[in-house]
Amino acid sequence: MGQAKIEHDYDKYQSYGYAEDLLPKKSNQRDWGMSNYVTLWMGAVHNIMSYMTVAGFFILGLNTKQVLLAVMLSAIIVSTFYVLNGYSASKYGLPFAMLLRDSFGVKGSIIPALCRGLIAGIVFFGTTTVVGAESLNVIFARFFPNFMTLGGDFNILGLTLPTMISYVILWTVTVLLFLGGMSFLGKFGNWSSPVVYVFIIGAAVWAINIAGGFGPIMSYVPANPNSSIFVFIACVSALVSNWAGPVVNMSDFTHHAKSPRDMIIGLPLGFILSYVLFAITCVALIAGTEITFGTPIFNIVHALDKMESTFAVVVLILALNVGAISFVVYANLLPSGLQMSALFPKLFTVKTAGILTAIVGTLILPWKLVESTNTLFFFYSFIGSIFGPIAGIMLSSFYIHRKRVLNLDNIYVPQGSNGEYKNGYNPVAMIVLAISFILPMSGAFLKSVPFLVKMNDFAFFSGLIVSFILYTILSNTLKQSKQL
Repeated sequence: MGQAKIEHDYDKYQSYGYAEDLLPKKSNQRDWGMSNYVTLWMGAVHNIMSYMTVAGFFILGLNTKQVLLAVMLSAIIVSTFYVLNGYSASKYGLPFAMLLRDSFGVKGSIIPALCRGLIAGIVFFGTTTVVGAESLNVIFARFFPNFMTLGGDFNILGLTLPTMISYVILWTVTVLLFLGGMSFLGKFGNWSSPVVYVFIIGAAVWAINIAGGFGPIMSYVPANPNSSIFVFIACVSALVSNWAGPVVNMSDFTHHAKSPRDMIIGLPLGFILSYVLFAITCVALIAGTEITFGTPIFNIVHALDKMESTFAVVVLILALNVGAISFVVYANLLPSGLQMSALFPKLFTVKTAGILTAIVGTLILPWKLVESTNTLFFFYSFIGSIFGPIAGIMLSSFYIHRKRVLNLDNIYVPQGSNGEYKNGYNPVAMIVLAISFILPMSGAFLKSVPFLVKMNDFAFFSGLIVSFILYTILSNTLKQSKQL
């Protein structure tokens, strides 16, 4: 029924002046099969930020078995939300910017689109790129022993000259790959994923070998163990937040699906299988190097630097950066470009918006966000407090309020029309979004209120649950009052 509606009204929606990228996909325009979704995140899973996040689990006191469970539980949760929030787009062929209109209103959709496209894109671009830059420092230091002493005590707002050089190089490479366009990115992803996997498996084998086998790694317990269920849930929430951006805008990928079945099977299969290897490699590298060298390592690159072979170190760091670049381009620059060009078509194209994201992502001083476990987890609580509420509102709107049926005529409206909601804003969504963001995020500052602190620890889950419940109750109440 939904596809028939699209085929019938496509020309009408096009006559309203919507750009080609914003129109619903017709059946002959949907070319992503199951294999596309299986391989979507295969390489990107192995990015340095994800490894640092898991290293933080050990520092917080989780043992190997708890870390493995946390990682795999995160994979199941993330892939489940990918499917749930991607289903509507696979059914109706709507991109994220337009799908938001159904739950937030024609004008109200600007707010969550900005949060996903600009704010999150900026923060993730900056943090991932600076972590990648620090990994390039290790490579340069292998070939130029005095590289890390360049500039002496010189720094700009905490960024040293060697890291500045590496940052500029990685920034340029990432932006150039993004500017290469979708066809080039597709080819990049096709060859990069196998490369990443070959060398990541090699790193895991090395770590297991130096630790004396997988047995010692599985038996590893950190110096300050912590068996608190709350710490465990906070770790799961942090790793879920690392992948929460694509949860929110998964429709930018699933509206290409040939059928809902392709993405329903492909997304979980690819993501969970990728995370199996990710989990094994994480615990092997982090626990294995600590067992061998006796020092807890937060930055996975420092673990790799323990290898004697310069060739192995260079190849592994480059492989991890390939995964990081894939993550930045597909999960941050591209969504940012899509949302900004959809919101302000006269000001931005997808490429110019992506470049703006990369520039501002540097101006926020991202190296300050990844300098310790505390700042990294604060960053994740902020991201989770944004993305959880948006995802919760979208899920409640589609599955509960709309009962999985969208009216495209309320989404694709003539220029100047406010659509279904007066003034173009869904007041329920706006109120719920504000409340469900403020509650978990306030826990980062109101340390004297234990309940809010716990909400902040589980920011993504807290925001999603609160927004889902509130939106469901308020929408049903409003709907019943209109029927009286």
